[in-house]
Amino acid sequence: MKRVSEKETAGIKYRIIHSSRRTLGISVHPERGVTARVPFGTPEKVIERMISDKAEWIRKALKKHESLKRINNSRITGNGSVILLMGKEHSLKIVRSDRNYIKKTDGEIIELGYRDESPDPVILQSLVESWLMFVARKIFPGIFREILSRYSKYDFSPASFSVRKMKSRWGSCTSKGRIAISYDLIRLDRRYAEYVMIHELCHLKHHNHGAGFYTLLSEICPEWEKIRAELKMYLR
Repeated sequence: MKRVSEKETAGIKYRIIHSSRRTLGISVHPERGVTARVPFGTPEKVIERMISDKAEWIRKALKKHESLKRINNSRITGNGSVILLMGKEHSLKIVRSDRNYIKKTDGEIIELGYRDESPDPVILQSLVESWLMFVARKIFPGIFREILSRYSKYDFSPASFSVRKMKSRWGSCTSKGRIAISYDLIRLDRRYAEYVMIHELCHLKHHNHGAGFYTLLSEICPEWEKIRAELKMYLR
């Protein structure tokens, strides 16, 4: 059974989670903030000293998190809601219709047909997310084929390719050669999806992140470090 409390030390607000663990630890999360995990019975002075000793590191981590960009937290509430698509902000336009639909129109407008006079934000959000998944599954397989053709000399032979919802990763490659990427990449510029695809294709040749993997990745995508660093700035 865990026990949770909140405290502030050295100007840093944090949660304390007491549990049956044996060691003390600190984590800094973009959304959950600072958390101190300690064993039951740990004196408050010990926790305060741990926070004070790590104060500089904690502040640097919090400052870094301030620069992160969340790509899927724009709540769809009605006309004018912002939808990120292929790296560009689009404005949602809701129109009355005898059926629900979504389509991209001229310019940076996404039109959503809705049957009810007072749209439910929860339903709107679900419709938009389903549409983004549809668009990703329509566009990404073609890009994947382009990459396979572009780098045909490497003889990449994936068993399959799919686009799906992924909570913590942008892509994956199984030991059987099945490659998958996150549909959330449809929100970002195309170069990020291409990088993730190339990254996972390289795993067909090297199933780890050893020197051979990075040599191959650097050969195919010389700017991979810059692109990866940029991608790490996005949160889902």
